[in-house]
Amino acid sequence: MSEVTIIGIDLAKRVFHLHGARVDGSVVFRKKVSRAQLLAFFTQHPRCIVAMEACATAHGWGREFEKLGHDVRLIAPIYVKPFVK
Repeated sequence: MSEVTIIGIDLAKRVFHLHGARVDGSVVFRKKVSRAQLLAFFTQHPRCIVAMEACATAHGWGREFEKLGHDVRLIAPIYVKPFVK
């Protein structure tokens, strides 16, 4: 998965949806991970941009991802468009 340059995260209470994309926007993966698996996934993944909607828990998760070396981008809710299958 070294070709992934950006990962979009849909934050939730128990299950998180991840969407990995290349530079050109093509989809590399779509995954569903639990809260316990989220940090383990990002620990194993090479550095990339992590984008998520700015909400109450996004700042805490963002700090954890930055500790792992990822570049975190919080997006205002009015600009978030759901990823379409």
